[in-house]
Amino acid sequence: MEPTSIDEGQPPMTTNVMTIVDQRTTNRVPVIPVHTSTPGGMLSDTRGRLLRDLRISVTDRCNFRCTYCMPKSVFDKDYRFLPKPELLSFEEITRMTRLFAAHGVEKIRLTGGEPLLRKNLEVLIEMLAALKTHDGNPLDIALTTNASLLPKKAQALKAAGLQRITVSLDSLDEAIFRGMNDVDFPVADVLRGIDAAHDAGFAPIKINMVVKKGINDQDIVAMARHFKGSGHIVRFIEFMDVGSSNGWRMNDVVPSAEVVSMINAQMPIIKAESNYTGEVAQRWAYADGSGEIGVISSVTQAFCSTCTRARLSTDGKLYTCLFAQSGDDLRALMRSGKSDEQIASAIGLIWNQREDRHSEIRTEDTAQRKKVEMSYIGG
Repeated sequence: MEPTSIDEGQPPMTTNVMTIVDQRTTNRVPVIPVHTSTPGGMLSDTRGRLLRDLRISVTDRCNFRCTYCMPKSVFDKDYRFLPKPELLSFEEITRMTRLFAAHGVEKIRLTGGEPLLRKNLEVLIEMLAALKTHDGNPLDIALTTNASLLPKKAQALKAAGLQRITVSLDSLDEAIFRGMNDVDFPVADVLRGIDAAHDAGFAPIKINMVVKKGINDQDIVAMARHFKGSGHIVRFIEFMDVGSSNGWRMNDVVPSAEVVSMINAQMPIIKAESNYTGEVAQRWAYADGSGEIGVISSVTQAFCSTCTRARLSTDGKLYTCLFAQSGDDLRALMRSGKSDEQIASAIGLIWNQREDRHSEIRTEDTAQRKKVEMSYIGG
């Protein structure tokens, strides 16, 4: 299997417009305050949550069709992805990042879709690496990937200034993993990508495993054991009701407490302190000192109260929650000639009014509401 970049071999445009496309257009034009202001680096929302992290989706395309993210039943050969002119350019992404950094953002994560399908992504990373935080420090730039293109890209990404890599890998069992990615992609090629990233100097590499009951939960201990002592950190993520196409049910969720219990029974682990305020993964260290794992419990142990993340979609919409139903069209402001001060003030107003707490109030009913797809705003 040979993945291609976003600008190579694009599927033909069709007239088959899916419901999810309608969701992508459910957006607002941001309000620019009458009295604009200079960002002060301490932007907070209605619950006192500071803006510290920005996730940027650089493409809505992916070469996998993971059942919990981009199922083939929706994202088939007739699905209409965003045409290239609708994507934010590298210059527009850099401009937006600079404005968010002025408001206090310190960490940038590039996502997708599969971000390495965006042609010449290392050029964007080099542009972002030249920016500074409000305090004058370098931005922390990370990437989440399925690792399919890492053997070709890892060295260039490192040279451009990328600092951290997270790899999605949902099972080491060949049949289960091929079934979950639904394009028959082999485990060995993901492991080669992880090795390539390690050889390029990325450490520690984080490995994300989305756990779904009855599908891959029997592989939890095997995953932990495989990477124990490797220097990599496996993080077990509860299956979430992201988007509207993955058929989420509470019965499919394996609580993180069960994950911890299963691993502890085989390889003793002890609770570790968080690295920083707002860290979404709970850390557990192996008692023998051979590394750690993490669990992300957004279903059973909501962490909305400390969420500092904003998300910028592939076409420049700002989402203040992973489970949002609509976003604010920052691209419209940019392309209509608004100034940095005007756009920064609009961003400030959006965050100041933020009230999101989906995971705290999640019910079977709210989980079924139409929401933006993860492939459009990044996980």
